[in-house]
Amino acid sequence: MSVVKINAITVPAERMDEFAERFANRAGRVEQAEGFEAFELLRPNDGRDLCLVLTRWRSEDDFQAWVRSADFSAGHSQHRQSGPVGTASEIWSYDVLERI
Repeated sequence: MSVVKINAITVPAERMDEFAERFANRAGRVEQAEGFEAFELLRPNDGRDLCLVLTRWRSEDDFQAWVRSADFSAGHSQHRQSGPVGTASEIWSYDVLERI
């Protein structure tokens, strides 16, 4: 059964474009990670300030291996170098029960 990890990131409206640009310029290494299945970046269109980064993984173990990897660290280097765009974030975790 797949698992979905959602990084819910609060982004001020005036920084939404910068947030999207950083993802457009990301390292893109997650796509090669063992067990990686899908990635989506969601930007609100209803006045909210909560962006969602969704990744789907074959298993929790695959996700945890990615988080511990050098590629994960490299993929988040923009955050370390330029500081965060968001003001808060939290990780949500779900099991996929059905997919069409």
